[in-house]
Amino acid sequence: MNTLSEQTKQKIDHWLKKYPSDQRQSGVMYALSVVQEENGGWLTETLMDAIADYLNMPKIAVYEVATFYSMFELNPVGRHKISVCTNISCMLCGSEEIAAYLKERLGIGFNETTADGKFTLKEVECLAACGRAPVLQMAGDYYENLTIEKVDRLLKELE
Repeated sequence: MNTLSEQTKQKIDHWLKKYPSDQRQSGVMYALSVVQEENGGWLTETLMDAIADYLNMPKIAVYEVATFYSMFELNPVGRHKISVCTNISCMLCGSEEIAAYLKERLGIGFNETTADGKFTLKEVECLAACGRAPVLQMAGDYYENLTIEKVDRLLKELE
């Protein structure tokens, strides 16, 4: 995928109806999300440039958004991206143990992908689910009140 498909443009246009016509840049996060999903979970410079052109905004502004938010990937990721919250609430409730287990079980560290391309492990600052810590996110779903046993069941379902 090197440019925006008509289907992608239609999705972005539908979202842009929420904003004044002179504020197309307001749709940048949605556009990045749609394009990333359609490109196998990551963004290329060419795709970000296409988004900038489509939204009539400077390319650097799109890069700033894509590099600031942890949900955007600038390199290929595994089929299952596991984002583990390591912020204070999750840490106090055991996220360090969960992260260590995932690293050992998958044989990778944070920001790495398994050799078979199945899993990518990410550390994130906050998933905004402090009351149900520790938490991880995968494919938009939250897995809360984690234990090693819950993580093991989740991984077995994906294997």
